[in-house]
Parts: sequence; structure tokens; C-alpha cells
Amino acid sequence: MKQRIHSVDAMRGMVIIFMVLDHVRDLIHSTSLTEDPTNLATTTGLLFMTRWVTHLCAPTFVFLAGVSAYLSIQRSPDQDATRQFLRKRGLWLILLEVTVVGLGIWFDLQFRTILFQVIFAIGFGLVLLSFLSRFSAKNLGYAGLAIIFLHNLIPPAGFQIPDAVHFLWSLFFSPGMFPLNGHTTAVVLYPVVPWFGIMLFGYSLGGLFLLPAADRKRQLLLYGAASIGVLVLFRTFNFYGDAAHWAPQKDMLFSFFSFINLTKYPPSLLYTAATLGVMFLGLWWMDGRDNLFTRFLSVYGQVPLFFYIAHWYVVHTTMLVMIVLQGVTWSEMQFGTFNFGRPATGVGLEIWGVYLVWMGVVALFYPLCRWYGSYKKRHPEKVWMRYL
Repeated sequence: MKQRIHSVDAMRGMVIIFMVLDHVRDLIHSTSLTEDPTNLATTTGLLFMTRWVTHLCAPTFVFLAGVSAYLSIQRSPDQDATRQFLRKRGLWLILLEVTVVGLGIWFDLQFRTILFQVIFAIGFGLVLLSFLSRFSAKNLGYAGLAIIFLHNLIPPAGFQIPDAVHFLWSLFFSPGMFPLNGHTTAVVLYPVVPWFGIMLFGYSLGGLFLLPAADRKRQLLLYGAASIGVLVLFRTFNFYGDAAHWAPQKDMLFSFFSFINLTKYPPSLLYTAATLGVMFLGLWWMDGRDNLFTRFLSVYGQVPLFFYIAHWYVVHTTMLVMIVLQGVTWSEMQFGTFNFGRPATGVGLEIWGVYLVWMGVVALFYPLCRWYGSYKKRHPEKVWMRYL
């Protein structure tokens, strides 16, 4: 069996736990459907950071997917077979996104909202990488960095172009929303190219995790410092890298919030620099640490797709129970395009309740993830588990 890299598992575990927090907030918080948690005019410090910390999730998952692809290919005795597996797994992830994941998000059996999110971006990226991995990792890294630094120059599609062309442009370059008929809407939140740049960068740095521990930690620290340095240099002068400029606010805390309030859709250069910088520093800190905290995180990080899919159903069911207890009847539940089933106002929990539900969901899944991870280790012959 291939040896797992515990710092990678721990980092995956940490960010997927943060992702659960974001989704609990989306469905459970009293103002989640009416207010933007990063709107500095209305947010609170806790609410802003509750949302901001979850920005770490998608870039980390995409970057580490690139790392894992590199390690899988380099360690494989049959690299062509591994590339075929990456291709099939990518297609499987795309299918999961628009079916099982979409149902968990919306609980809409008519699938009136087709959402292209992070699982789609990773899946499409793996398909592309299965072909491009024949090129050198270094050259793919240069291509990834070029995308990360330059994709902000790509303009959004104009509305004068045909809808089909607009959809393809959005699918690859910029978010967009597309009514398909009177009942179904396709929404692109994670366009392929900006996120694929992050995956290519991760693929190019996969070799870091084959270095001796001291060299690896030094490199991770350098990459973390360089990423944060790019953020501070470009952001301080509002020079380039994010269309939303920062400005002094009512106090130092909110001025800091303005400084780190970066564009995710699509991921700007500075958003990527900030989130990957934190990720590099987290990997540096976790590397070589084997304690209760890192082992706890690794339980979730060893089975991230299983946890990701299953948690949507638990969180969404919890939301329905909550609104029923708050007096909402079945006839008042709103399902369909962009509707989770809850009224926009009059229901939900305050932020402290969001944290309680989040901790409950994480605790509930600990034994399930531990059992499934152990089962996968005991049964490497079950090929289907490589897809979940």
C-alpha cells in the first residue's frame, strides 16, 4: 500500500471541517439568505471571519488534488494506467457534482438548479491533467503560475454573444448564470481555467513531498512567505491582482478585513496568494507533527469526498428539522431554483447556534469517517472505494 502523507491528510481534514462550517452557516444562519457576511457595512467580526476562514477550503483542495495526482503518477509502476484512472475519476467527480451533490445541496428532485462548484472544477482539472501530465512538472508549474498571475486580465463575456458561447466562456473563464428553460438554471461558480492554474501549481510542487523532512519544511515555509509577500506587496498599493480594492474603514480591525476581503469568483491572484500562503504555512506547521490534533484532522482528511457528500445531506436535513420546529409548514417550504427549502427570513439560528450545529455535525461524522478510512485500508482490493 502506498504510504500516506499525514500532513496532507491533516490539512485536508482541517479545510473540510471549515467547509462544513460554511455550509452550516449557509443553511442555518438567520441572515444567510439576506445578508453578505463579507459586507463590511453590515457584518460583525465573528461573522466575517466565519466566512473568511472557509476561503481556505477550495484552493487547498484543488492544490492538493494536483499534489496527489503527481504523487500517484510518480509512484505508479504503470503511469498510463494511473493517468486513465485520473481521467475516469475526474469524469466521476463531474457526474457526482451535478447529481448526488446537487441533490444534497438543494433537496430538489427536479434538479432545477445545476451548480458547477469545486467538485466539478477538480474533476475537470483531473481530466485535463491526465493528458498534460506527460509534460514536465516544472513546465506545468510555469503554466499554472502564468494562469494564476494573468487570468485577472481576461474580461468577462459580453452579453451580445450567443448563449451557447457565453456558457462555454463562463464554464472556462468566469462565473455566470444561464436559464436553460422555464424551470432549470445552470450556475457556474468555479470556472475551469483559474482553478486549473492552482491544480497545475500543486502538481508541479508534488515533488516537495518526496524530499527529506527538513528540506520539505524549509521549502513549505519559503513558499508560504512568498505567497503572503505577494499579497502584501500588491494589495498595499491596490496595484493589481484583485478588482475589489481595499480602503480604510471605521477601525483597524475592519480596515484589516477590507485588506483581506478578496475576490473568490473567480479566484483572484491575491485571493489565491492569501489562501495558498496560509495553506503552505499550515502544511509547514503540521509536517512531522503526530499528536491528537493532527490525528483528529487526518480522520476526515483521509476520506474527504465521502465526508463532503454525506455532510450535505445531514446539514440539509438538520435545517429542515430546525424550520419545522420554528413553525414552518410543508406548504411554506420553498424548493426549486436557488431555494434550499427554507424561508429567507423569520427562521434560522444566531451565529452561536451555527457553531453548535457545526460542532455537532463534525462530531457525528468522526466515527463514520474513522470507520470508512479503516475499511478502505483493510480492503485495498475494492477498487470502487478509490472513487469515494
